[in-house]
Amino acid sequence: MSDPKSLRRSRSGTRERGRGVLGRIWLGTAVAVFYPIKALLARTRLVGLRNVPAEGSALLVLNHVSHLDPVYDAVAVHRAGRLPRFLAKNTLWNVPVLRGVLRGVEQIPVYRGTVDARKSLREAHEALENGKIVLIYPDGTITRDPDGWPMTPKIGVARLALEHDVPVIPVARWGTREIYDGYNKRFRPLPRKQVTLSFGEPVDLSEYRDREVDNRTLREVTELVMSRVRDLLGEVRGEQPPVSFYSGRKRASGKEDHV
Repeated sequence: MSDPKSLRRSRSGTRERGRGVLGRIWLGTAVAVFYPIKALLARTRLVGLRNVPAEGSALLVLNHVSHLDPVYDAVAVHRAGRLPRFLAKNTLWNVPVLRGVLRGVEQIPVYRGTVDARKSLREAHEALENGKIVLIYPDGTITRDPDGWPMTPKIGVARLALEHDVPVIPVARWGTREIYDGYNKRFRPLPRKQVTLSFGEPVDLSEYRDREVDNRTLREVTELVMSRVRDLLGEVRGEQPPVSFYSGRKRASGKEDHV
């Protein structure tokens, strides 16, 4: 397992520091706030952090179990010497002060309700074209699976993965829901928990690169990438993952199911 401090030191020459003076100020503020918060709530174990490239673009694909996930994910990527860029709804950029913060640390607006799927993710595409690290949660929201496994993923991740020849890195995280369970409104900071993030090897998508990018291909690639995330999650949890994704649809028995 990589020592994140030594990894960050070894990448000091390529480390990202935010856009302009204001960007660096906001990034410094975020570091000062989020590093202590994540350390106070949990010990963090990072596996495979060196799979995050020191330079150039990469798409990090993650499961989503708690509102705390971005805190731990952002700190982990920052420890690799990179600036994490998350996708967030574009309306947040309408809030005056928040707009400056989001721009300063180069977060990415998603234009929901846009008819053209590529335009809805246009700034995510631009980030990947310009050597950035982009983080995406294909669940679209915190998983509703009672056991915490990924839901049926949205195909936007495949559009990003196929249009850019960049490393697509599956990442599984576990432990944040034990601290804060959003659906049940349960916050349990004590006793101090452990959060584990496992960064896998890039997914080989070479066989899909020459295919027509239709809905079938998008669905196949999406499920391939998220199945890698699910398998990593099984390793982190020490459990056998389900063979399908949670759908939330109810069977005749009234129980929700995987598909």
